[in-house]
Amino acid sequence: MDLGSMNQACIHVEGSRQALALQDWAAQRCTISYRAPELFSVQSHCVIDERTDVWSLGCVLYAMMFGEGPYDMVFQKGDSVALAVQNQLSIPQSPRHSSALRQLLASMMAVDPQQRPHIPLLLSQLEALQPPAPGQHTTQI
Repeated sequence: MDLGSMNQACIHVEGSRQALALQDWAAQRCTISYRAPELFSVQSHCVIDERTDVWSLGCVLYAMMFGEGPYDMVFQKGDSVALAVQNQLSIPQSPRHSSALRQLLASMMAVDPQQRPHIPLLLSQLEALQPPAPGQHTTQI
């Protein structure tokens, strides 16, 4: 696991100097094929929050579901990952994965970070994917 990109959960970017610094930091610390679109070109007045990590988690989930990351081949071919992440990801149909799981993945991989779920919603969606067995009690994640 690449934990070099750990940072504050919410960063208020207030100017082009801070935006460029965050963009440079991300280029050095975040694995390119798991880096959220907003970190390739940080806006000068924006908020970067945990939904950036939701994108990266979506990349991990995609790799678990399909055996390779969504942008691994783009990177291996030498094509631009920065350009590839600006387009909505096409999630392959597979009888192995429920439509609810594919919908969850699609929400995590939304190009616009404002369209991605926050952590509490993501957790409730995950818990809803597999109901507990009869008589089994679950604990909250």
